[in-house]
Amino acid sequence: MPPPAELEQMIIATPVGELTLIASASGLRAVRWPVESLVGRCAARRASAPASLPSLAEPAAILRVTADQLREYFAGMRTTFDLPLDPRGTPFQQAVWGVLREIPYGKTISYGEQARRLGDPRKARAVGAANGRNPIPIIVPCHRVIGADGSLTGFAAGTDAKAWLLGHESRSSVAPSSAPQLTNSKSPRTQERSK
Repeated sequence: MPPPAELEQMIIATPVGELTLIASASGLRAVRWPVESLVGRCAARRASAPASLPSLAEPAAILRVTADQLREYFAGMRTTFDLPLDPRGTPFQQAVWGVLREIPYGKTISYGEQARRLGDPRKARAVGAANGRNPIPIIVPCHRVIGADGSLTGFAAGTDAKAWLLGHESRSSVAPSSAPQLTNSKSPRTQERSK
């Protein structure tokens, strides 16, 4: 199904399957796995709009840059992303996704730890649900959150894809860049750079 008129999409081949990238004029809106439908997690969002974002470029340009950065990531040459983001979600979801962007490449945390970083360790289940609604996987790295016992739990593309992504990051020969990590969850950009 094609995206709404204000959105553009591009499909790229990756080691974890074809990914559909969706962008607005403000930034990357979604990264979709082959098993997901556009209506299910992107176009049908009824959540609040993101904070006002400066328009970096037209959606097609954002898609090209995103595809290039994802190719570098999968080639083991990129540990962070520098893209304008335009995810749609509730204020709580936006806060949860902000914590995801702070998890370093090659590292994992538990859902409980993610909830603790949000200020309430009792919200681990709500955090897990918000992670499940993350529209920009890989770039907003929900795959880096695991069960308290170290198990690979919940992932839109399945635990095999989650295991592959974590294994890829642990095998990568590129050291994470020293660029500052995102600290403001309302920021439209991940403040990260390629090495």
